[in-house]
Amino acid sequence: MKLACQEGLIPGNTFVEKLEKLEAYGFDGVELAGAALLAPGGFEERRDALKDSPIAAGSICGGFACEIVHPDSQHRTACLDAIERLMAMSPELGVIGPISVPIFNRMDRVPDLSPYKSRHQLEKELLIHLLGDIGRYGEEVEACMMLEPLNRYESNALADIEAGAEVCRAVNSPGVKLIADFFHMHIEQPDIPASLRTVSDVLVHVHLADSTRKQPGSGSMDFKAGFAALKEIGYTGYMAFECGLTGPADTVLPQSVAYLR
Repeated sequence: MKLACQEGLIPGNTFVEKLEKLEAYGFDGVELAGAALLAPGGFEERRDALKDSPIAAGSICGGFACEIVHPDSQHRTACLDAIERLMAMSPELGVIGPISVPIFNRMDRVPDLSPYKSRHQLEKELLIHLLGDIGRYGEEVEACMMLEPLNRYESNALADIEAGAEVCRAVNSPGVKLIADFFHMHIEQPDIPASLRTVSDVLVHVHLADSTRKQPGSGSMDFKAGFAALKEIGYTGYMAFECGLTGPADTVLPQSVAYLR
């Protein structure tokens, strides 16, 4: 079990201080913030700090324009540019790559052109087309973009991990793989362990949050059954905390790590 945590959840005035906290809490890895890496000096600070730390970086998430099928072409271009910049950084940081979603729920979605094609069909075809370019770039730089399905209340473009796996298989590139998030699965998957078994061929990363969307151990999530399925399919990647906290990080994060282990 390799547990990681998003850097934004960790107290500390510098990234070095955050890594020291992560080690003290019992984590193995860190999920880097995309916005921090894209800021001046952010990449160099994290690269240099990681060289001298037992904590490894596993992934990149958040803080950049990450809606691949946004209806505005300028927004899409900004998203794809940020993804490629983060993918180019990934090998030197030792991470798989960045995480992105297709689109969040919003009023300005791709238009519904039924009966020619529905909004869902158009967004899926556009997503597969653009991910093809991302995948080819990932193969060049030896990195991977991870596609994250979101629950229906945040996005109905790609709600469950089976649909996400279908898109990844259609792209058919090592540069595009799947992330599964326990909070979103809690809403969308009737049987989380069974769903995890069906996506084993494309799954490379996992997000952790309890049913409360707080740290694991704060709700009713059956992590044991999900972890058993991950072990069964031979999953060896990181599982990163992406959640809120019910109390001070110094208290609740070590407790949550102990609970999961």
